[in-house]
Amino acid sequence: MDFGEQKIGWKTPSLILICGTLILLSSFGIRQTYGLFLGPISESNGWNISVFSFSMGLQVLVWGLSQPLWGVVADRYGAGRVISAGAALYALGLYLMATSTTEIEIHVSTGVLTGLAMSATGFPIILSVIGRSIHLKRRSLFLGIASAGGSSGQVIVVPFAHYFMIDSGYASSLIILSCIMLIIIPLIIPIAGKPIISNDQFDRRQSVTEAIFESLHHRGYLLLVLGFFVCGFQTLFIASHLPLYLKDIGISAEIAAWSLALIGLFNILGSFVWGALGGRYSKKYLLAGLYMMRSLCIVVYVLMPITDVSTIIFSALMGLTWLGTIPLTSGLVAQIFGTQYLATLYGFVFLSHQLGSFVGITFGGIVRGWGGSYDPVWWTAVGLGFVAVFIHWPIDEKPVTRKVMLQTKIG
Repeated sequence: MDFGEQKIGWKTPSLILICGTLILLSSFGIRQTYGLFLGPISESNGWNISVFSFSMGLQVLVWGLSQPLWGVVADRYGAGRVISAGAALYALGLYLMATSTTEIEIHVSTGVLTGLAMSATGFPIILSVIGRSIHLKRRSLFLGIASAGGSSGQVIVVPFAHYFMIDSGYASSLIILSCIMLIIIPLIIPIAGKPIISNDQFDRRQSVTEAIFESLHHRGYLLLVLGFFVCGFQTLFIASHLPLYLKDIGISAEIAAWSLALIGLFNILGSFVWGALGGRYSKKYLLAGLYMMRSLCIVVYVLMPITDVSTIIFSALMGLTWLGTIPLTSGLVAQIFGTQYLATLYGFVFLSHQLGSFVGITFGGIVRGWGGSYDPVWWTAVGLGFVAVFIHWPIDEKPVTRKVMLQTKIG
């Protein structure tokens, strides 16, 4: 694959894309299995489901809060060190999840360790490296491919984890997933090294403080931050609670597992398409349309009789809108502010996503645990989706104009 882009020694944009995508495939794919473990871990330890739901919620909260900090480190020293630390923490956290027998142990292993790990091996860090390696015209496409690759992990890893959980128990399945995170470490080599600046970066170099100050005074950036909260609420509620919701209404565990996998499968297509469209059309209008489609899908699914077939169709349609927000949102941050501090600035946007995820997962666990029904959470997700449509509409997509400009390209 040769896109005629800049090379940093032997590190071509295509090689960076391939390695980054495989890392996302592993880290994101493993995270999407957590919904499968909600019931077995809770039943094995005699816990109310709100216990492990809180652990999953704590994970995304730690993930979000640590994301800007990892972003600053990656922007300053390179992503390789960050991803290596994340892979080790992920492996340790998964192993301890398998052996946890108390509430504090499951909160530390699932919530703290794998939360820190996901922020170090997830989308903001990987996409910042990929975004810097490619020029503006192909950036959304590359980000879409990487996002689709992350969803490939959901297609591959969820059935894989389900098979070993049924065959050998949830503990064995988690230990196998822990080993996978150690295997990906060699893929970090092409991503390691000092961060590079994309060759379309004409703006003066800033300090990280200047970049953060600039973004916080940009109305469109603040709207992006608010909008991404909705994405986190919707997607992580569904990813974490859909299996138990389906069990409650009499849908088999096999259909539940395949539903999660289908979301990932169709998101491969969806992420690629949304990323490609983002290179040609207004990203803010595409984001508004995506949130509208997602909310309408939920409305139809909840109102109609829920069967195996309707669940499969719902999962496929949700997959088409699942992570299409990521190439569009990260691409919009790069489009407005450039790529010098993309990991940091997108990290703050992603923090909002994770706060929404924490609320969605925890709220879902509380409502189901004490009220016996997920219906209030579904309708909350619908309402927030329509709010997101209006939030993205007034965003100013134009690149910021800075007082000091370089006359030649950086790098």
